[in-house]
Amino acid sequence: MAHPKRKTSKMKTRMRKAANRYKGIQVNKCNTCGAPALSHQVCTACGTYKGKQIITVES
Repeated sequence: MAHPKRKTSKMKTRMRKAANRYKGIQVNKCNTCGAPALSHQVCTACGTYKGKQIITVES
């Protein structure tokens, strides 16, 4: 049987496996208003982040 000439590096292995790991954008609920919001981002509906008002949003 054929054998590889060189050992596959950890980086090459992990890069190959990472392509199958993507599950799309993860959407969470805002703690303040309950609207869908991205993780680690300011809520676009109410303008809060971690319970603090960051930006003012016009209704």
